[in-house]
Amino acid sequence: MIPSAREIAEQATLESFVNCYLREIDPGTFGRRPVEPGVPVDCIELALSSQQAALRLELVSASRCGPHRFGRAVLRRGAEAVWRPVAPLDALTALLREAYGRFGEDKAKRLRGAELELLGRALDSYQSIAANIEARASAPAPDDDFLAAERSLTFGHWLHPTPKSLQGMASWQRPAYAPEHQGSFRLAFFAAKSSIVRHDGAGAVAPDIARALLAAGPDAPALADDEIAAPMHPLQAEALLLDPQVLALEEAGLLRRLGPAGPAFAATSSVRTVYSPGEPWMLKFSLPVRITNSVRVNRRHELAAGVAMARLFQRSGWLRTRPRFRIIQDPAWMTLDLPGRSESGFEVIFRQNPFMAGRDRGVATIAALTAAPLPGERSRLETLVRRVAADRRLRPAQAASVWFEAYLDCALEPPIELYDALGVALEAHQQNVVLDVSQGLPTVCHYRDSQGFYLSEAYRASLDRVAPEAAHISGLYYDDAEIQRRFGYYLIVNQVFSVISRMGHDGLAREDDLLEALGRRLDELSRRLTGAGRAFALDALERPTITSKANLVTRLLDIDELETRDEQAVYAHMPNPLFERAAEARRGEGHAVAV
Repeated sequence: MIPSAREIAEQATLESFVNCYLREIDPGTFGRRPVEPGVPVDCIELALSSQQAALRLELVSASRCGPHRFGRAVLRRGAEAVWRPVAPLDALTALLREAYGRFGEDKAKRLRGAELELLGRALDSYQSIAANIEARASAPAPDDDFLAAERSLTFGHWLHPTPKSLQGMASWQRPAYAPEHQGSFRLAFFAAKSSIVRHDGAGAVAPDIARALLAAGPDAPALADDEIAAPMHPLQAEALLLDPQVLALEEAGLLRRLGPAGPAFAATSSVRTVYSPGEPWMLKFSLPVRITNSVRVNRRHELAAGVAMARLFQRSGWLRTRPRFRIIQDPAWMTLDLPGRSESGFEVIFRQNPFMAGRDRGVATIAALTAAPLPGERSRLETLVRRVAADRRLRPAQAASVWFEAYLDCALEPPIELYDALGVALEAHQQNVVLDVSQGLPTVCHYRDSQGFYLSEAYRASLDRVAPEAAHISGLYYDDAEIQRRFGYYLIVNQVFSVISRMGHDGLAREDDLLEALGRRLDELSRRLTGAGRAFALDALERPTITSKANLVTRLLDIDELETRDEQAVYAHMPNPLFERAAEARRGEGHAVAV
């Protein structure tokens, strides 16, 4: 029997929560135990000590570096001998109560508001997933272009307790503004006196881009000679029009509303970056919506960082030597000044669009490729690998190995080489990495996100010579220990491990074989490189634990990481599968010699 959208969403919501819980709160105990009388199956059991209970989850497919997949859940209370079936959201509620119970009674009471907030957001995420599934069922079959991939993240990121929470976006707004609903909309334009507009660019002029967008739509409104077009996301425009300072600009004649104008845009997977296939620019806005962990705001230092990094790459020439690796730059920004405020809410980042119509086929983020499929369907990655197997007359495991090696060529090696050569590390998580897989195998890797650059203090002198403006931008420079921690999470744990676990779940390859291939590649890099990249590769191989972002703890404490110093996230340590695999191999070799 095919499960309903609600049943699929409920199971997915529990699954993402449990995976976070196992990594951050309690790893549980593994074994073969019954979830119904007399039928032992692979399970994970979790003690709910604060409730004198225990939860047992059927383990359908395990992963040593990514998410587990679960089946039935059963609960036992007190001294009962009977395990009773429990609905997924009831199991989630029991785990949530236990997580807060482990803080101790006094702190749990103080965090009661945060607990209810998290429960509400988990339910909001569940409802979003169900709506996404229903929207997908009523839509045409997905295409293989850029926008289709951006719209395909039905379940969101697996390592998050509320992966599809959109707090602040009403259900009636989501068909237009949530990417999974496949809607489109026109931007809301304002005309602002040039005296209150601030902008900068690296070979791109923001007011010129905005004026061209305004003119690209039907019945384009006219601008006065001293006015500049200011595009806004419609949701942000609604919020701005409730701001007394913005209304004061209108009353003073410095700002006027033009309304919807320009071409139609659609939300990408980040929700606040929008795309139009006929336009050479994507636009990234602030949004009055709490997406997963944070209200998304373009900060002034982020605007400056995008331009500074565009100039750095233009001047250094490093990208010209790496044709298989490209950085989608954010080389222009614009905003309006409001007295006494660092950000007015009008901040917009203009991002290059290499995926205009005609160049948008066969490209997808790692997040889209590795996303869990709906029941009865294949993941995008499995579809690709099996196509490669058929085209090359290979067994699926052989095709998976070939695909993985090609992926490492363009998505793993260049970012580490960049860090080694220039001292620049990237927030290369699975949603920021777009692969060209139009030939089946990955051929080009595109990196995006002006918020995701980490500059090494050890390279400051050489970086100052190439991009001196970067020295004065907060949140760009870090010591290498902190960079290795963040870079290791984003590149290895979030991105590469997601590919390995997806291939494992899909039955394409053994995780251990792919971990060995990854280990060999990191070892080769450690021997070839000489700077920060070498240290990073060695650290990834030799450290018994590896850093993982603690999204559940972040939510338990109701932390908005974008409001913390240097946007510092909460991190946890997980066993390093690369280290574990190497240790197992050494033990096996020793055993073979002894025999």
